[in-house]
Amino acid sequence: MSRLFDNYVMVDWSAAAKPATGADSIWIGTLRRDVRLQLRFEAQNPPTRKAAFEAITGLLAEFDKRGDRTLIGFDFPFGYPQGTSAALKFEGAPWLTMQAFLTKEIKDKPDNANNRFQVAAMMNRLISGGPFPFWGCPPRDVLTTLQSKKTRPHGPGDVPEHRLAEQAAKGASPLWKLYTAGSVGSQALMGIPVVKKLRDARADARIWPFETGYKPLSREDLDGVKIVMAEIYPSIVKATPAVGEVKDLAQVRAIAEHFAALDEAGKLAAAFGPAKGLTDAQIETIEQEEGWILGV
Repeated sequence: MSRLFDNYVMVDWSAAAKPATGADSIWIGTLRRDVRLQLRFEAQNPPTRKAAFEAITGLLAEFDKRGDRTLIGFDFPFGYPQGTSAALKFEGAPWLTMQAFLTKEIKDKPDNANNRFQVAAMMNRLISGGPFPFWGCPPRDVLTTLQSKKTRPHGPGDVPEHRLAEQAAKGASPLWKLYTAGSVGSQALMGIPVVKKLRDARADARIWPFETGYKPLSREDLDGVKIVMAEIYPSIVKATPAVGEVKDLAQVRAIAEHFAALDEAGKLAAAFGPAKGLTDAQIETIEQEEGWILGV
């Protein structure tokens, strides 16, 4: 089986409220083919999400000139646990309604200043009327509907604490956690609108698994598609930083190399398909609302 992609762009996203570089900031790791069709790695460390978006679109413009197909991985969830959209009383495909809502409500300024905690507090109010299910914020952002610590466990009738993908991925944090070590909730709030913006700008882009289906992909499935965007979890592969590399850089390099190696061996196509043991109903939930982590 021939490989699906020519280039692999892996993104370590950030919800920082001010420009930042180095550790715990945005890293874009790219494995791209040179004139001899050999893969070469390069990294970028843009200080803001605006600069990161421009860097990604710049890469894609370069790849367009060669007619390349590119896999873009972002290290945050693309969807929320089953029932979240319904709890917010949205109508329509859950993943689309959540995308549209966050794109409308999230304000992300060019200097990274943003309103993610206020949006999470509003979602808590709509879902539960109190500080649940989102939690975690600096003291200055505490509100009656958003607290710095988890206020109660998830119970019967609540939206689930974890997506199916997080249950399958060892160590993955729930996206309701917004702040401090291991949190991914803020990255999702700030990142999902970026995924939508990239998708809206490109008729030849697809978001996996929502638009492709949760199934093994073939080159025929991707006919006319030049960009596939997927959720990644870099911790599924071991990353050993080289001299001078921060952990974030090592992780985007390692996960890019991992997917490229799978693709070269003809094994990446199957990774887009269902994990073992999932029911038809669970696969439908993943396709319509929760999404999945590539490679888990």
